[in-house]
Amino acid sequence: MPLAVAKESEVDVLIIGAGPAGVMCANALGMAGVNVRIIDQRPAKVAAGQADGIQPRTIEVLQSYGLAQRLLREGNQMHMAAFYNPSPSGGIERTGRAPDVTAPTARYPFEVTLHQGAIEAIFLDSMRAHGVIVERPIVPTALELSKSEEELKDPNAHPVKVTLQHLDSPQGRGDTEIVRAKFVVGADGAHSWVRKTLGIALDGQQTDYIWGVVDMVPDTDFPDIRCRCAVHSTNGSCMVIPREGDLVRLYIQLADTDVVDPATGRVDKSRMGPQQLLAVAQKSFAPFHIDSSGHFDWWTLYIIGQRVAAQFSVNERVFIAGDACHTHSPKAGQGMNASMNDTHNLAWKLAHVLRGWADLSLLKTYELERRKYAQDLINFDKKFSKLFSGKPRTQDHQDGVSHEEFLEAFQTFGAFTSGIGVHYEPSALTHAQHQACAAGLPVGERLVPHVFVRAADARPYNLHDALPSDARFKVLVFAGDVAGSAQAARVSALAEQMARPESFYRRFAHRDPADVFEILAICAAKKQDVNYTDLPPLFRQHWSKVFLDDTDMYAREGGGGYEAYGIDAQEGAIVVVRPDGYVGIVAPLNALQDVNAYFSSFMRSQ
Repeated sequence: MPLAVAKESEVDVLIIGAGPAGVMCANALGMAGVNVRIIDQRPAKVAAGQADGIQPRTIEVLQSYGLAQRLLREGNQMHMAAFYNPSPSGGIERTGRAPDVTAPTARYPFEVTLHQGAIEAIFLDSMRAHGVIVERPIVPTALELSKSEEELKDPNAHPVKVTLQHLDSPQGRGDTEIVRAKFVVGADGAHSWVRKTLGIALDGQQTDYIWGVVDMVPDTDFPDIRCRCAVHSTNGSCMVIPREGDLVRLYIQLADTDVVDPATGRVDKSRMGPQQLLAVAQKSFAPFHIDSSGHFDWWTLYIIGQRVAAQFSVNERVFIAGDACHTHSPKAGQGMNASMNDTHNLAWKLAHVLRGWADLSLLKTYELERRKYAQDLINFDKKFSKLFSGKPRTQDHQDGVSHEEFLEAFQTFGAFTSGIGVHYEPSALTHAQHQACAAGLPVGERLVPHVFVRAADARPYNLHDALPSDARFKVLVFAGDVAGSAQAARVSALAEQMARPESFYRRFAHRDPADVFEILAICAAKKQDVNYTDLPPLFRQHWSKVFLDDTDMYAREGGGGYEAYGIDAQEGAIVVVRPDGYVGIVAPLNALQDVNAYFSSFMRSQ
């Protein structure tokens, strides 16, 4: 029989791995119209277990893709946290309750819990609507990156050659395929084949902390079973995570003797099962009763590893994302969130380069921004894991972790764990020289949500809902009080400047400026005093794009936006929001040249 010839194909972006990082990337690129393929070695999507917590910032990101409503409908919301510590009379007692999320500006001030498979399904359905499906079961067997400088610098070249093996091909059929890609994203998990093939080191270490996880429907008299709980007992620590329906996840601290094989020193999963995990938890929960009311939905064991990849890309052609480039403990609920936000950061940059809108150098900001975040995450995780896994303070153990110490850390780290406080350092994408003109909108952080009212119909609108993740830069013109003639003249002058050929709006427009930039105008005037038609045509390209910093018709919401954002209503400001929702530059209305310089640093003129 003649040998089957390997099929060959070309693609703009090949994503390896269909976990949270992979499906976020595929969905974003599919929505942007990019020619993308995504493969996975699993024959089917995750059915239960795995990661399960979605943080406030990630909910905002999902909302920007139109996916948050389904998540909120299907998931459980965690609003309150409770803390338990050893009681002087034996067992545990509650020492306090607090908000689950410490992030005052969060639009969704809670976490959502839902098993990873259901979260991935939200993306898979959205991807399908944009013509992208996960191809499975397929594994990569070889990856070659061109050494030609000319090819690597040509955004239209396909310098990455990946050999794929289709695991379910009928015998005798060609089960090998060669894909030539412009870019490859390795989102293939902690044991990443892409990372190993590229020879990228994972720096860090394993800890001594061994934990078990079990998902079940409990039978219990524990009063905070539907809250996130940190339980510190003399028998070890537990964390309670309420889940969708009646499910609850328990994280249970284990001793080496429970699970380590003395001969090899490695964790031996056969030494522990869900029933034994529950027995360990029962000791920690005393005097409260806890048992399973039926079967166990899922369980696993893990040793906390805290590592960050030495680099996140090679030649800005092959990238790694998610667990492939950072691993840490799951108890702070960061893994899936960090992973999805990695590729949320990367996808729009790939789209801009592929469309010829931005220089290849833009892709350097992926590693710059996300590796710094990953290092911050590991530093946080080291502190949090040590506090969580450490022995609690008791009368006999005075140097243990006190409730006050743990609660302070829980709340101090709140801005970080929620994702709300993520801050990208100065780079081509973040210019903070005029920060003072919008002090409440830190450059390098996500735009703070606020309710404004639309000028045309007085409908209240959260500004986030006017900033979808559609790969466009949003140019927010805070026009001040245009009811005054002097301010109206300043705004008209800005519109004239922006319409000139040398302005960023024209220079980087390519076929149509509206493909690359969306302009929103936000006035400080009251709804009784102004019409949306008062603004120059450039700043009201559609009736729905003009907003007022005023309350709705019943004074229930809205107003106070200029004050919250630190913008002078007499002066106004320009605020550029990147396609991923982060503030790129703020500038006074008379500093358009600095906004032009911002875009000139990474965009390509037509």
